[in-house]
Amino acid sequence: MIAQAIVDGFLSGAVVALGAIGVTFSLAILRFANFSHGDLLSVGGYAALFVLLITGSTLPGATGALSTPIGPFSFGWGLPLAVAFGIAVAVSISLLLDRLVYRRLRKRSADPLTLVFASFGLALVLRNLLLLLFGPDPHNYSSEIQMALRLPGRVLVMPDQVLVFGITLAVLALLWLFLQHTRHGIAMRSVAENPMLSSIAGIDIASTVRLTWIVSAALAALAGIFYGVTVQVRPEMGLNLLLPLFTAAIIGGVGSVTGAVLGALLISLCENLFTLVIPSTYKPMIAFVLLLLVLYVRPQGLIAPKGQS
Repeated sequence: MIAQAIVDGFLSGAVVALGAIGVTFSLAILRFANFSHGDLLSVGGYAALFVLLITGSTLPGATGALSTPIGPFSFGWGLPLAVAFGIAVAVSISLLLDRLVYRRLRKRSADPLTLVFASFGLALVLRNLLLLLFGPDPHNYSSEIQMALRLPGRVLVMPDQVLVFGITLAVLALLWLFLQHTRHGIAMRSVAENPMLSSIAGIDIASTVRLTWIVSAALAALAGIFYGVTVQVRPEMGLNLLLPLFTAAIIGGVGSVTGAVLGALLISLCENLFTLVIPSTYKPMIAFVLLLLVLYVRPQGLIAPKGQS
């Protein structure tokens, strides 16, 4: 049981990590808590669902190149197309919201609290639009039955979960290389540490902010799609994941991508382990308790970025 909970914690933590990175970018670079970030996960997940619906991939016994399951997985080649569409929609909406709302507020030198309230309102708009378009019922990406893989210790995992975990690790590795070894990635790190000094050094702050929205939205969409692959999509899933996302970013240390990943894994492991001894209805409480403990013991987070102590 414990081994199964640990494996499940790592698998679910990988999805949370993708969303938590976007939150830490928002806190460190955009300088406000973006409460609409969770609903960007839902937007990406439902945009992908739209592609799967029109290709018939969600129907039981679906046939065709885009719907026939690939090997042991529950999906066909329509899913890569759905992933690309979901990311494109989430990024487009993110840039649109920035252009129509956030950028105008920044030009007026709005207080960060104003941006927070604006993001909260936009989150409600996005959530209710999804509710209007797709209804309140949960949706599965596929109706195909999978055979679970048996690991040592009588641990069972689904092939979809293994693939999602592997892709997540690859995405995190590519993101690390981007931030460490590319001009745009170094600019994002510089703006996160000191935007005024970065501007003096010649970094285009507006372009860096725009790139931050793109990267954050793409990761959020990917997290939402992976959540749909391994669980199911629901209009309120972004709201339910919002607390774990922010908790992971804060526990890991605001501005630290590595910290956000470790924070996400820690939260997911604790949630799965504690639900072995407490009812699952108390699962959302665990992330909040962890957040309080870390803020009390180490307020700067587990991995404090440079300049923090």
